[in-house]
Amino acid sequence: MEIYFFVDPFCSECWSLSPILKKLQIEYGEYFSIKYVLSGKLSSLNQNKDRVFSCQNRWKREQGRFKRLKNKTSPQPPHLAAISIKAAELQGKKAGIRFIQKLQEFLFIEDKDISDINVIQQCAKSIGLDLDEFLQDVYSETAAKAFQCDLKISTEMEVDEMPSMVFFNENIEDEGIKITGLYSYDIYVQILTEMLQGYPKPAEKPPLEVFLSLNPVNATQDLALIFDLPPHKIERQMKKLQIQQKVQKICSLHGSYWRYKYNNL
Repeated sequence: MEIYFFVDPFCSECWSLSPILKKLQIEYGEYFSIKYVLSGKLSSLNQNKDRVFSCQNRWKREQGRFKRLKNKTSPQPPHLAAISIKAAELQGKKAGIRFIQKLQEFLFIEDKDISDINVIQQCAKSIGLDLDEFLQDVYSETAAKAFQCDLKISTEMEVDEMPSMVFFNENIEDEGIKITGLYSYDIYVQILTEMLQGYPKPAEKPPLEVFLSLNPVNATQDLALIFDLPPHKIERQMKKLQIQQKVQKICSLHGSYWRYKYNNL
């Protein structure tokens, strides 16, 4: 089966859904694939940081100007963060997902302006993308068309709230199940079970450090959810890793997080 995850990189609830998605993929990833789709209504970071624009309408207004952009020194196109996600996906589906997650970390943990091309370049570099290819793709017609395709899917599926997920089974004639908002993990498992017409067997969870090596930034509560442990036990394990200098604690406006140091695994 396939899950369409409609995401707005500026949406805090989409960010909050990340640990639930990670746990679903760990336990039931063999039963489904996930497709990230940029929503038709993306928030726009600006000086006020509290105004919301319709991405689709603004994109139509500025499409002509966007096509005239030739290089990274040109004026920034509308919703550069969204376009950059599609550019990252041109280097592979996994690269696109890593890029979205890193953008969200930059915004919600480091409080960076992810609509700034310099921040976007930093994000691409940090996850190991081919930077020259990425920058060329950011201003390419290919990335623009991919973005437009996402907007079309969002409109056709009447997605107007974030976050939203649509579950499809293998029968293309069956309608998908759309769920909007943020729910407990059990709700998503229940939908998977219904779609698969049975009770899928959850896979075993990896050791904590293996998970951290693949997902280096996490909050204590997120790890508690993923590993089905009380937060105080997760906190104790992370403090042991901190003493071993394998993790560092970082504080942000949205709370504290643990960052795993890659070179220790």
